[in-house]
Amino acid sequence: MEYVQERVTTLHDLGDAAPTAPVDRAAVVVPMTEREYAGLAADRVLSSLERVAPARVVVPLRAPAERAGAFADWLAEYDLPLTVVWCDGPRVDALLDEHDLDGTRGKGRDVWLALGAALVDDGDVEFVVFHDADTKTYDASYVHRLLFPLARGHSFSKGYYARVEDRRLYGRLFRLFYAPLVRALDEEHDAAVIDYFDSFRYALAGEFAATRDLAARLRMQRSWGLEVGTLGDAFAHAGFEGSAQVDLGAYEHDHRAVSGPTGLSDMSRGVGRALLSTVEEHGVTPDYGGLPDRYRETANRFVRAYATDAAFNGFDYPTEEERSQVDRYAEAVVPPTEDDRLPAWSDAPITPRDVRERSREDLREVRE
Repeated sequence: MEYVQERVTTLHDLGDAAPTAPVDRAAVVVPMTEREYAGLAADRVLSSLERVAPARVVVPLRAPAERAGAFADWLAEYDLPLTVVWCDGPRVDALLDEHDLDGTRGKGRDVWLALGAALVDDGDVEFVVFHDADTKTYDASYVHRLLFPLARGHSFSKGYYARVEDRRLYGRLFRLFYAPLVRALDEEHDAAVIDYFDSFRYALAGEFAATRDLAARLRMQRSWGLEVGTLGDAFAHAGFEGSAQVDLGAYEHDHRAVSGPTGLSDMSRGVGRALLSTVEEHGVTPDYGGLPDRYRETANRFVRAYATDAAFNGFDYPTEEERSQVDRYAEAVVPPTEDDRLPAWSDAPITPRDVRERSREDLREVRE
């Protein structure tokens, strides 16, 4: 058991940590798509939140009209102070179109809409916590753990955990793409933003929390890359001193294939774009001619290290399969395209109340 500190404050579970935290002043955002409807993982998350009793739970829902009403009715069965934001509702779409905020749809867009609803100024929310809904090992302590450093003066906290299941190492996009790409950049550039990215033990975790003030400054990536883009804004507004990472213990959720429209290869392009655009924004100019090869070399060093670690624990380790993934991910190491992030709510041309009210009208219509 270790308790080494990183450049950001690192909180370790050294034996059933059970910190107290101001959950009654927090909103919890849990994005869902139609595949989560009545699912066991989503039920576990929502049932656990009933015991936590936060000030508000906001579910951004991505679902077609024929499913949205039934989904909202199912969510209403839980004893929660619930706000459902139907992200595909016609009035919400029209609102975004009116203000030139339409565009690519994805998890980041959904979370941005929910964040707006969480920030409606009812005076009861000082912190916002974000969780994925496909977590098979979700625990009610997550909210307390993520909020704890915020109650002690930090502005941003990020969860970390070991992705180990069935005697295999998972977390492939982080292990084989994000971490070696950051390391390759670090070997060529002396930049604080790269050191910041390298400080987080699981930078692609969907579990994080922020103060109300910082949450209002987050510019969300529309799809994949949400977690990395959020780290970039946390670096800009909280920095090393205002950031923390928190041990969430065991963690299991659904695994994705490498190929396909929602596979890890597709995700790597969004993650790579968010990462590289952020380092450029902070004054780093990568050599894109040589960076893919430096990434491959670094990632293959990681593969060798993980193979040794797996063997040490008696785990199976698909070395050639992971090397093949490195080659696929290298295709994402390219100059970032234009920035299409959504604006921070602190300068958005619409208000959080606009989103909440339009969504309520859309849902009322499909539930009648």
